[in-house]
Amino acid sequence: MNPPTATHSDATAPEKQARSKYSCVACGGEAVWNPAKQKLVCAFCGTEMPLPPASEAMPGLQSTDIVEHDLVAALRDLSGEARGWARTTRMIKCRQCQAISVFDATKQAKACEFCGASAIVDYDETGDVIRPEAILPIQVSESQARDRLRAWYGKLWWAPNALKKKAMADRVSGLYLPYWTFDAMVDARWQAEAGYYYYETETYFENGEQRSRQVQRVRWEYASGSLNHFFDDTLVCGSRGVREALLRNIEPFPTTEKGTGALKPYDPAYVSGWTVERYQIDLIAAAKLSRERMLGETRGLCSQQVPGDTQRNLQVDANFSRQTFKHILAPVWLLTYVYANKDYQVVMNAVTGKLDGEYPKSWVKITLAVIVVLIVLFVVFAGGGGRHR
Repeated sequence: MNPPTATHSDATAPEKQARSKYSCVACGGEAVWNPAKQKLVCAFCGTEMPLPPASEAMPGLQSTDIVEHDLVAALRDLSGEARGWARTTRMIKCRQCQAISVFDATKQAKACEFCGASAIVDYDETGDVIRPEAILPIQVSESQARDRLRAWYGKLWWAPNALKKKAMADRVSGLYLPYWTFDAMVDARWQAEAGYYYYETETYFENGEQRSRQVQRVRWEYASGSLNHFFDDTLVCGSRGVREALLRNIEPFPTTEKGTGALKPYDPAYVSGWTVERYQIDLIAAAKLSRERMLGETRGLCSQQVPGDTQRNLQVDANFSRQTFKHILAPVWLLTYVYANKDYQVVMNAVTGKLDGEYPKSWVKITLAVIVVLIVLFVVFAGGGGRHR
């Protein structure tokens, strides 16, 4: 399988120049990004090298700024966005999970990194991919990831006993996933009916005796208000290779933080030796998803402003401005395994260490637990009945 070639001759030279910067200065072997050392480390002799300046690694890349792009302008004309990976790459597409993997051109792929399937084929880009604007370098090393995975498996009481040994024997893959981030200012007006609880005394008869009780009533009043809120880095993942529900549970990624673990301007050196997933949710689809999430959050924030004890008929009119976006790469550790002919995924945020995963349930343990509960209930009720007599 041959690596895809650049569509323009002027793009080929910078990519080759970028690639040559990751050769070991001692032995000439391949240098890959090491998350534990936060340096490039030669896979053959162990020589450590600092990250080369972006201006040297890839001419045209800015080493100091992460630019937020105007969303409206970009949606009108996508041709203005930076294209390509700024390195010589190969792409494969999995026929089973449809994930598109991007990795160094010199590597050979025997199976999909996301589902483990061997049904993989070369993928040729029909149009240049929008280049990532920034990257979150991996902070959690593989050894740390495995320790956290073992601790997580140890807490899965309902899992089969054989699961831990089986799953941990599989390979844990470090991957960079495509994410879009969206900023926007929302100016919203809302109106609703605010409900206030009050209580009335009600009389009733029970066994021929008149009794009274307090009954809750609701008094409804019209209410309205306004909301101004800035959405900073609303995340939309462009991945098809990792379960969406798992990703939402390990988010957020610290895209707005400063210092260690913060976003860095994209540099191909960070992904040297690592697999990147090419986004399959493009900018147009991602912008639509982000707007839906922002609208949902805006409605929730407006709901919090409604006075009283309860509410109904909330209506929100929201206008968005200052809409910007950027394309970033966020790292995860992914464990995919097969148990009883079914695929499962465990995914970890490789910056924060937050983890979530799927696992099979042991019907033996569940059945035994149900039997124990039934026995306890029988003893409790039988004992209570005997004392009553």
